[in-house]
Amino acid sequence: MNPLKLDKFREFSELRVGGRIFFVLFSVRASVQISRLSGYDRGAHAVAWIKGIWDMQDPTTHRDRLRHTDYVEQTIHFRCNLSCQHCMILDSMHWLEPADDGQFEGLLEEQRIKKSWRSLILTGSEVTLRSDLSELVRRAIDAGFEFVRIQTHGMRLSSESYCRELVDAGVKEFFVSVTAGQESLHDSITRVPGSFRKTLKGLENLTKFPDVRTLTNTVVTSLSYRSLPSVVELLKGLSNLTEMHFWAYWPMSPTDELSLCIPHPIAADYLKEAIRLARSYGRFVEVKNFPQCLLGRYADALCNDQPELRIDPRFWKEFHENGFHQCVYKTVCASKQCLGINTAYGNRFGWHEDLLKPYSVQEFESLGGNHD
Repeated sequence: MNPLKLDKFREFSELRVGGRIFFVLFSVRASVQISRLSGYDRGAHAVAWIKGIWDMQDPTTHRDRLRHTDYVEQTIHFRCNLSCQHCMILDSMHWLEPADDGQFEGLLEEQRIKKSWRSLILTGSEVTLRSDLSELVRRAIDAGFEFVRIQTHGMRLSSESYCRELVDAGVKEFFVSVTAGQESLHDSITRVPGSFRKTLKGLENLTKFPDVRTLTNTVVTSLSYRSLPSVVELLKGLSNLTEMHFWAYWPMSPTDELSLCIPHPIAADYLKEAIRLARSYGRFVEVKNFPQCLLGRYADALCNDQPELRIDPRFWKEFHENGFHQCVYKTVCASKQCLGINTAYGNRFGWHEDLLKPYSVQEFESLGGNHD
């Protein structure tokens, strides 16, 4: 039996029974269960409970503290030392241009004057390949950003000294890609042997920095969908993992030439189980590009909001080839988050007229959810 009695917690968190007296009584009961454990299991469960579970009285707590609009995202590098099968810019990173120093300084000057954002996200392909990354972070802090987030596959974070260099410069959030919960599957998706172990080591290193938050993202594909719950279980002991994202794959094309799309009704059970598990460990969950009505009681996890992205304008031409916002119920559904079905998916699997269900205004508003 799970020592945290997560069946009871699941009922508590999903129904959002909020009273603090109830929570205190319940958490005391859980702490007794934790005390019966030893070693790593005690640490993993206790940290997850103490650091994260309180927020689960309302799954939107993290978003109330830090919203997508608090960030601006700047691409600074378009090279990568992985070759992930699902990478949406795998074929375009050779011609996409990152921000040059003038453009980067322009963004910093905008922040100095307007103070529009709390945080800067540095992204592109693999930003840790830039030798001057720490210097860019320090410049951002000097310009008035409270902190910086980087998006990374995490391999270089396997060096604790490199982690410290970034943290000391001002990186307080690390958004790390974890493609699967098993080493063999992860490495086959990234097509680089050993990448799984380096990424995990990087995530473990980040737990040594108490002021750091980590977030993970797993792309939902025909290769990875069965592994979603195991990703959650794999990472449950990470003390500073606060958010887990699951983004359904889109091919940047009207056709699914790599056969990486997976029928939503098949992926749904694995995705919903991953959401349930992640919330039971106190993690905030964000799902993207999945029909909201197919998430059932976890529909509030869908959030397709994004920070403002500064990127080579040529990117958008390919992006719009995805053809989002297609749904047979588009004109009558009240959801403000759902992207419907994209062109490549619909061409391959159909439009699910018999499975999708439009939300009324009242139904959508009752979800609450993650959106800004």
